[in-house]
Amino acid sequence: MSAAGASGTGRLYGVGLGPGDPELVTLKAARLVAAADVVAYHQGVGKRSNARRIADALITPGTLEEVLEYPVTTGTTDHPGGYAGAMADFYADCAARVAAHLDAGRDVVVLAEGDPLFYGSFMYLHDRLSGGYPTEIVPGVPAFAAASAAAATPLVRQTDVLTVLPGTLPEAELARRLADTDGAIIMKLGRRFPAVRSALAQAGRLDGAVYVERASMTEQRWLPVAEVDATTVPYFSLIVVPGDTREGVRRYDAATTGRGAVRNESRIEAEHRGPAELLVVGLGPGPDGWLTPEVSHALAEVDHVVGYAPYVDRVQQREGLRRHASGNTVEVDRARFALDLAVKGERVAVVSGGDAGVFGMASAVFEAAEDPVYDEVRVRVLPGVSAVQAVAARAGAPVGADFAVMSLSDRLKPWSVVERRLRAIAEADLVLAVYNPASRSRREQVGRMREVLLEHRDAATVVVVGRDVGRAEETLTVTTLGALDPETIDMKCLLIVGASSTRVTRGRAWTPRYVEE
Repeated sequence: MSAAGASGTGRLYGVGLGPGDPELVTLKAARLVAAADVVAYHQGVGKRSNARRIADALITPGTLEEVLEYPVTTGTTDHPGGYAGAMADFYADCAARVAAHLDAGRDVVVLAEGDPLFYGSFMYLHDRLSGGYPTEIVPGVPAFAAASAAAATPLVRQTDVLTVLPGTLPEAELARRLADTDGAIIMKLGRRFPAVRSALAQAGRLDGAVYVERASMTEQRWLPVAEVDATTVPYFSLIVVPGDTREGVRRYDAATTGRGAVRNESRIEAEHRGPAELLVVGLGPGPDGWLTPEVSHALAEVDHVVGYAPYVDRVQQREGLRRHASGNTVEVDRARFALDLAVKGERVAVVSGGDAGVFGMASAVFEAAEDPVYDEVRVRVLPGVSAVQAVAARAGAPVGADFAVMSLSDRLKPWSVVERRLRAIAEADLVLAVYNPASRSRREQVGRMREVLLEHRDAATVVVVGRDVGRAEETLTVTTLGALDPETIDMKCLLIVGASSTRVTRGRAWTPRYVEE
């Protein structure tokens, strides 16, 4: 291929060969493989490369072959850097070996099963080499397309969302994502199959999910996931979850499929559940350990969870639970949606971070519930650990005396009101907890707040800045009002501005319960 380039740098090709059937190799891929100076491919220890097998009839006699054999495939290794370290060293070595051919003016075709950039090993060579050598990528038929065709199972239709998931995800996370999508493909099964099947059941997606093994190969087989013997599942297998099967009904079938019967059964069941009720619950600031037993029990009993997407994501998926996530600025619409479900007799929980009654969904639900159409719905609020409690506990006891809580957001109230309340709190010498201090579009409020407070407070006033408290990225800073840098504050922060009596002892901020005249 590289006769013209023998005196210069060779060209790198990442060539997708499709899922296994040699007849699914594209014309372009076949041409490049046949003309290659060097054919490189990955394979496991003691195994034959499936990509090499697909290309058997295409490789020209005399072509150089570079076998890139994985050092480990199970995740167990004595490498000092663990599995990740072993693989990083391996890919660096692979890149060096391929680069030697390229430097010698030889064109290198790296064979990839399926598509080169879809969970393929070629990606790691591309990362290391494409910046220094001319590179071309030839797409291939991905395995999931072949699997869907083998099972004659439509994946998604119209506006359905398709999600591709690795079976190596934690079971709870996999279940959540399966519940939140229409169609799905689950790759990388093998020993993870029991956990994947469990996640499908939790998400209510086991019915209709199809297991496909060695798609497009002569050994190909497919069957319902529920019927698969977990001990027989190879790496070259995947699961197709059709979008039609979401929520337990085939949404695009004719009316005669019995969908009405499903709804009637739900209505009959609802009639036996008692008075309509809507729960509004606080999930706490983040850690599972801060979820109250009362809220945990309630979430285990409801059939629907409604809320802002990041909060809905925190609710563990289980069989029979339907999730309804939305954006951050549609609180009343979200509340009406939940109330509509409750009116129909559905068991529903609206979720908020922290405490639902502190700048959360509780007030939005009560606002929507003023509509007489919801008169029969009882709204019950279950408390959660609030963000101010979490930050205060981490800092010591800064809200140990009288304190006020404010939001700096002017989305629902004019800034003039915010400023007037800041002055009143400062004049009253109250500790102040500040929610929603800044965002990407609101960058001036913290600075203006600081200016207003400094009109009444000493620059040495204690300030606590808590960011992502309760999460892995948590930071806590104790500073002063004078030293507070507004540019360091964002929506992940909660501020506590002390009173004149707030002090710091051995790094811990606290406010005395008594007031000296």
